[in-house]
Amino acid sequence: MHKDLVQRHAGPAPRYTSYPTAPHFHGGVDAATYGRWLRALKPGQTLSLYVHIPYCDRLCWFCGCTTKQTLRYDPLTSYLAALKHEIDTISDLVDPGCRVTALHLGGGSPTMLKPEDMIALSDLLRSRFDFAADAEISVEMDPNDLDGPRYDALAEIGLTRASIGVQDFDEKVQKAINRLQSFEQTREVIEQVRARGVKSVNCDVLYGLPYQTRESVHRTLEQVLSFRPDRIALFGYAHVPWMKTHQKMIPDEALPDVTERFAQMNHAAAQVTAAGYAAIGIDHFALPDDSLAIAAASGTMRRNFQGYTVDSADALIGLGASSIGQTTEGYVQNVAATAEYQRRVNEGRLATERGFELRLEDRVRGRVIELLMCDFAFSFAELTQEFGRDANEVIEEAIKLAETGNDGLVELTDGIFQLTEKGRPFVRTVASAFDTYLQTGKARHSLAV
Repeated sequence: MHKDLVQRHAGPAPRYTSYPTAPHFHGGVDAATYGRWLRALKPGQTLSLYVHIPYCDRLCWFCGCTTKQTLRYDPLTSYLAALKHEIDTISDLVDPGCRVTALHLGGGSPTMLKPEDMIALSDLLRSRFDFAADAEISVEMDPNDLDGPRYDALAEIGLTRASIGVQDFDEKVQKAINRLQSFEQTREVIEQVRARGVKSVNCDVLYGLPYQTRESVHRTLEQVLSFRPDRIALFGYAHVPWMKTHQKMIPDEALPDVTERFAQMNHAAAQVTAAGYAAIGIDHFALPDDSLAIAAASGTMRRNFQGYTVDSADALIGLGASSIGQTTEGYVQNVAATAEYQRRVNEGRLATERGFELRLEDRVRGRVIELLMCDFAFSFAELTQEFGRDANEVIEEAIKLAETGNDGLVELTDGIFQLTEKGRPFVRTVASAFDTYLQTGKARHSLAV
């Protein structure tokens, strides 16, 4: 692809795991607001729970998560005690007729938890909420944390999907990002969870890291493909040192430029699809019989704060410091500072610090952006069927965008606005054309490829 085209359309843009995006959340949505939204949930509605564990025993310099390093377990003990208070407070607000269909433990490093604490947390959640028998239980894993008792604990809590961070197996790259993790160590994790009945394994791989080349990414993916994971997430490294100061440890001059990043992305995508994986959205791949591949093919895939998902729950409840939740009314986010989070929930209060209440126009634009990110297209007729005349403004914008040509990235055929094959890698940039908030804030974003 022409270098000028890449440089024109691969500039900074949001990842669009929500609309509006998190930088536009504000303090006008507070604990009282969230309490009303939780009480509005009706019997029979479904819930997805996200539990954030904001601690790691090492700090990876590439990481964009809200986490902190600790070599002591005491901070986790006090954090888990506070988390129990938040679970109690929220479960008292939610109608007991709501059913949990998914639980995700994220971080940070949830696998830092002692086995008995992992089991106690699961037992507490199941005692406070009604879990569906087939609820999906997924956990983000750091292979450096894991041992036999932790594998057994993961099996006991009903783990159904293991998400394993690989990033890159090249030693030079690993040293540059402070993430030492061998191929053998990673293989052992996958073998152990599969031996305990886990049917789905996801591996995260990054491109755009310091000292990476197309050849080094290719070698890493060869090794990852030898595991035959059910899903592969191929993320572009988001270099945002103005937000995550530890990323300043990564020398700017070691990072590939946008043209090389684009080449790494394309080369890696071709390698994974050649191995029999279905390409999904902008950065996911799955075996054809995986639920995510099936959802993508049927047009039922969704996008939320965990990325592409089959999770169709009516509400996402975020638990823990900095965690984000979503109901039909809008988004909420807990305070990020762990000390303040613990103070609030230990007092029996919600930890909500900010959020966003959705207007009708936000719902229309959010749906269009989600469809573009998931399906690379949206239908004018279906949008009108869902939103009536309120869809007209966005449809007119789509028509104008298609008429401009936009370097051949989009086309309009029989009332279907869609990205061309050339345009798909730049879907974040195209989606941003429908984002009325993008130019109103001071947020800075990572590169769009």
